[in-house]
Amino acid sequence: MAIIITDECINCGACEPECPNNAIYDAGAAWRFSDGTELRGIIDFGDGNTLNAEETQAAISDDIYYIVPDKCTECVGFHDEPQCAAVCPVDCCVDDENIRETKEELLAKKEWLHMEG
Repeated sequence: MAIIITDECINCGACEPECPNNAIYDAGAAWRFSDGTELRGIIDFGDGNTLNAEETQAAISDDIYYIVPDKCTECVGFHDEPQCAAVCPVDCCVDDENIRETKEELLAKKEWLHMEG
C-alpha cells in the first residue's frame, strides 16, 4: 500500500523532508519522478507506458501536502516505519486502502527509483 495525507493536514511541512524518495509535495506544487531519485530520461513502467522522468507532472492536491503513490515505498528498505506518519503532529499520514503493495513490491519500487540492482 502507499501512504496518503488526509484533509486533516495542517500544512506544517514536517513530513516533506523526511521522505527518502521525495514523494511528498506541498499543496499545488508540481512534481517529477527525477526529484530525489536516480530516475533520468525516459523511464519504462513495464506495462507499455513510458515517461520522461524530468517531465513536470501536475499537482495531485491544491489544498494540502500530498504523496505521489508511484514514488511512495512506505520507507521500506530505509526505515522501520513510514517517516511521514512518524513525524506528523496530527496523524494525517495514513495507509491508502486503495493501493495495496507487498513488502517485496515496495522493495522493488525502491530499487527502481534509486537504480539499485
